Amino acid sequence: MIFFLNPRAAKPKNRRFPLSILALAAVVEGREDYAIFDGNIDPDPWESIDRASIDQARRQKPAELLAVTVMPGPQMVAAIPVCRAFRERYPAAPIVWGGYFPSLYTDAALNAKYVDFVVRGQGEETFVELLAALRGKQDFSGIRGLSYKDRFGLHVHNPERPLRSPGDFPWYPYHRLETAKYLLRTFLGSRTAVHQASIGCPFRCNFCGVVPVFDREKMEPPERTAAILGHLKQQYGADAVQFYDNNFFLREDHTAELAERLAPLEMRWWCEGRIDTVLGYSDRTWEKLRRAGSAMIFFGAESGSDEVLRQMNKNLKAEQTLALAARIRQFGIIPEFSFILGNPQDPERDTRRSIEFIRKIKRINPEAEIIVQHYIPTPQRDGMYGGIEGQIQFPATLEEWATERWYNFTTRIDPHLPWLPERIRRRIDDFELVVNSRWPTVQDIYLRRWGRSLLQSLSAWRYALGIYGFPVELEWAHKIVNLRKPRLESL
Repeated sequence: MIFFLNPRAAKPKNRRFPLSILALAAVVEGREDYAIFDGNIDPDPWESIDRASIDQARRQKPAELLAVTVMPGPQMVAAIPVCRAFRERYPAAPIVWGGYFPSLYTDAALNAKYVDFVVRGQGEETFVELLAALRGKQDFSGIRGLSYKDRFGLHVHNPERPLRSPGDFPWYPYHRLETAKYLLRTFLGSRTAVHQASIGCPFRCNFCGVVPVFDREKMEPPERTAAILGHLKQQYGADAVQFYDNNFFLREDHTAELAERLAPLEMRWWCEGRIDTVLGYSDRTWEKLRRAGSAMIFFGAESGSDEVLRQMNKNLKAEQTLALAARIRQFGIIPEFSFILGNPQDPERDTRRSIEFIRKIKRINPEAEIIVQHYIPTPQRDGMYGGIEGQIQFPATLEEWATERWYNFTTRIDPHLPWLPERIRRRIDDFELVVNSRWPTVQDIYLRRWGRSLLQSLSAWRYALGIYGFPVELEWAHKIVNLRKPRLESL
């Protein structure tokens, strides 16, 4: 019996289909006995796992393996006590970690006594081969994408596994979940699903956590994407979708075909894209996207400085961001621009320039939504943005990652970056508070009209005069209206 665990996230009320778990379940569906435990649905996943293990033991099908998907931050912290308890109760059953956190910090994961294997990157084939090896000769050396401990306790990292298209694998077994609990009301629709139509990203931005894990991109055929969404609509009543793709748009012909296939479904959707890619699309393709239900597109603008964009290896010009802000407006699609403030070489100048650039965007397109983030580095194969090697030492154990200091780092609450003075960090946070109060996100469907008016009226003078410091009245107002934070929350 295989157990899959999706640990509890920070905002379980924003629960979505656990796609990484469903991807693994899909490749063993019909061939293996398995159970899925979702910490965002189950208030005590360990109790449920233990109860299921006892029940399976009575049926002479004991727990054979626990597979855990782990994102940095809340999921990593939530996974630790469950895995400790599982190891103590079922010491013979191996524990496998996969997902972004162990793919980025593999050695830290393997340093835990209760983690036996790490599946790095795309895990479907690696997981199936690992199961076969565990049941066979226990030879793991030929399994690409796998890291493990040898008999001396040393860490072994097998070669990377090449990416494959999501279309090469079976559909997710949605019927194994209480599907209605995952289709929630958002600004897109009353029953919003999630889907990932591609994996990876072909670009080499040196600040991004995707690049070290997935350094290229594979897309599923447009007909499959439309067929899956059509199934979710017909079978479960889904009327909107959030695409989890790191880069939803690539080739224009693919985008145009996908838009044509999505249009009959009449589903509104959110996705991520690159500014320079979509800027090159024809008006005809943009019109197809509008008719297909594209409501909001997230773009990594990152900076208003061409110099900083070069340092980021972004291959983008600031003028392209401004051009897109103007052009997308005519098609009624809201752009969501993300910025990374706090360049390690000159954080004060970078912050000042970025604020000026964001104000320029808002003049061009007031509907544009702004995401402001501190630069939080992740390990890179070719060096981290800002040349910060030696200035930061990542934890070597899960227990240290779970401390308040590193939890705040991964969640961007208070990262304590050695190159970012406290006064600059505060300026970034104050500006973010002012701009998001002046234009409260349309994603917050629970914000009452009076709450929106309160935030806008209190912030209008600050934004007009460029006075962002010590916005105590806005901090007070946010405690009352509890405006959602797209930077920290899923839709």
